[in-house]
Amino acid sequence: MGFRNGASMSTVSLEPVLSTYPFTLTEDQEQLRKEVREFAAREIAPNVMRWDEASEFPSEVVKQLGQMGLLGMIFPAEYGGAGLGYVDYVLAIEELSAVDGSIGIIVAAHNSLCSNHIFLAGSEEQRRKYIPKLASGEWLGAWGLTEPGSGSDAAGARMSATRKRDKWVLNGNKTFITNGHYADVAVVIAVTDKAQGTHGLSAFVVEKGTPGFRPGKKENKLGLRASDTSELIFEDCEIPEANLLGKLGEGFVDSMRILDGGRISIAALSLGIARGALDASLKYVKERRQFGKAIAEFQGIQWKLADMATELDAARLLTQRAAVLKDAGHKVTRESSMAKLKASEVAVKICDEAVQLHGGYGFIKDYPAEKFYRDVKLCTIGEGTSEIQRMVIAREILKVSPSRG
Repeated sequence: MGFRNGASMSTVSLEPVLSTYPFTLTEDQEQLRKEVREFAAREIAPNVMRWDEASEFPSEVVKQLGQMGLLGMIFPAEYGGAGLGYVDYVLAIEELSAVDGSIGIIVAAHNSLCSNHIFLAGSEEQRRKYIPKLASGEWLGAWGLTEPGSGSDAAGARMSATRKRDKWVLNGNKTFITNGHYADVAVVIAVTDKAQGTHGLSAFVVEKGTPGFRPGKKENKLGLRASDTSELIFEDCEIPEANLLGKLGEGFVDSMRILDGGRISIAALSLGIARGALDASLKYVKERRQFGKAIAEFQGIQWKLADMATELDAARLLTQRAAVLKDAGHKVTRESSMAKLKASEVAVKICDEAVQLHGGYGFIKDYPAEKFYRDVKLCTIGEGTSEIQRMVIAREILKVSPSRG
């Protein structure tokens, strides 16, 4: 099953070359991996390059993911979710992203950011209203924190929310929003009291079709081109007072909690893209012959592959540590930032080496290495750059005793 007809070595294997994990999975988790992998090979792989080149959003596949329960993985069954944990969630995101990172990030932004913010900070009424529709895939979600003038400095948001009797009026723009054009509901952060700094930011739920709310420019991106990234524009957008999400002034604090889980999903996205690149490389070096033998027989090639595989497993262990602790109810600010930092930077290196191993074929679209290379860079940027992750980790380790590390 190729990315493009006629590319003899550009194939997506149903069973990845690196199919073993450095930890034990339950029978249910192995079944989950198998089902997601089969779906990705059957429904995603044949369309990857068409979607990528046309920047086409895979609406039909997203609906199918909802039917499979992948758009509500981390939410209880009572809200229409699959009732699974972050360990399972990481497995699913990795399997999807090993074929197409665009699908992985669509699912990640929907689950970890939009839906999870409503679930963690919302009232019971808000949970009942929104989570079942989001978990089933009937609705798609987006989450808006970043603005044109505030990226890493999220507390510098300028979008405003002003009370008007029993309503809130939103004015401003959000940018780089995943699923922006296709979202049925968005969670956005706005300034409700400028004098209070980070405690003057609040979160709101805004439904598609609300007067004064519309998606803006769709970004033309380097990679992950089948996922939609766009502006959200608010011009005197009136929403009910009941659409305040969480406590007034706690939007920034809640957003930081949401990002603890979101960064685990970006680590999983990184793992998937890296594994896809490594699998493609392993297949290629066994088939490509130079100087009378497969290039896999050269020690220089073997050392590259050994380093790629070792670094991938190290990143996977950090990611699963964060997922296990998250499932156990622990605060994972440090662990999720470490996982996201390590996995994303390792993934960039692996994808770079994948292109190098493919030589000239790594530079053309008939082989998957170039797409993995383009897609992976976002992982070191989205949901907090590598520089921000290092700041978070340093802040966390300086708060604890030396004995903890």
